Amino acid sequence: MSRIQRVMLFGGLLVAVALTAGLEGCSSERTTTVTPPETIHNVSVLAAQKASVPDVLEAVGTVRAAQTTVLASQMMGNIVEIRAHEGDRVKRGQVLAVIDDSQARASVERATAAQGAAQQQVIAAESELSLAESTLKRYQTLYERKSVSPQEFDEINTRRQGALAQRDMARAGQVQATAALSQSRTSQEYSRIRAPFDGVVTEKKADTGTLASAGMAIFTVEDVRRYRLEATVNENDLRFVGLGEVVPVVVDALGNTEVSGKVVEIVPAADAGSRSFQVKIELPTDPQLRSGFFARAQFSHGKRMSLLIPQTAVVQRGQLRGVYVLDQNKIANLRYVTLGALVGAQVEVLAGIQDGDRLVAAPGVVEFGGKRVEAQ
Repeated sequence: MSRIQRVMLFGGLLVAVALTAGLEGCSSERTTTVTPPETIHNVSVLAAQKASVPDVLEAVGTVRAAQTTVLASQMMGNIVEIRAHEGDRVKRGQVLAVIDDSQARASVERATAAQGAAQQQVIAAESELSLAESTLKRYQTLYERKSVSPQEFDEINTRRQGALAQRDMARAGQVQATAALSQSRTSQEYSRIRAPFDGVVTEKKADTGTLASAGMAIFTVEDVRRYRLEATVNENDLRFVGLGEVVPVVVDALGNTEVSGKVVEIVPAADAGSRSFQVKIELPTDPQLRSGFFARAQFSHGKRMSLLIPQTAVVQRGQLRGVYVLDQNKIANLRYVTLGALVGAQVEVLAGIQDGDRLVAAPGVVEFGGKRVEAQ
């Protein structure tokens, strides 16, 4: 075999090998198969349905103590002692702060001395009056016997009238001295800042050494036994609020716990800026309540139709919430939804699904996305 023939034969073999490899590759591509989705059996499935739910007006507001007092100084002087701080529970009459009372104490001492002197004057005047009355009685007998002249009798009678007047003046002075002493003691009592009722100190506005002046606030005390929600209601919705009405109130800080509140006051004047009225709702006693909590009161409007699903059907993905919706092939897909108000164990769906959509009832932590679901 010549050299040219050998080259041609080797080239033909290479072409044959290449064609064979190409045919094998095409055959491999044609035989590729699609993997079926994973199937999850015995899954609880439900259909989203519309239902009649209460149509409510939600009024938001702030929880505040029913009784709050700002304790202020009624005298001028240095604060020498602070006996209470924020968060302390106090009893009615308990001393919370002491103001220097040296001047007030001196005033009490002067008033006490003046009262003592006035009392002695009363005693002396009463003795003079007693003597004058005894003398008058004796002269009365002598006058009737004509043993003394009318002039002498008149002099004794005038002396008795003078003693009576002196006694009355001494008693009036004693009353004035007693009043002055009482006033001095009251002024001295102003040096003690006392709790007006049982409660909690929520704010301390002064410290030891501060120069207190009349009217300067020192403490804020709240009665923590009774709280109320101060909510705002638009002027167009005020007709749905009734005095004495019992309404549900939701306090977010207590885990969205719903309590029953009673409308105890509707402020008759509207706010000129917001055109809204303030409604005060008394809340039941709860040791967890605090002033400043955000809360929502719900006033009934009647009924309306809404799409409801169980809360168990909702899954959380970061800040988003969704549900697993089954398509015609029973494949579950996560669809994000917009939720509204809670209605018992169900929640209102505002957007994301439609009436009749089939959902996974309680996905929990199982990942259903892209998987085939077989209902129970």
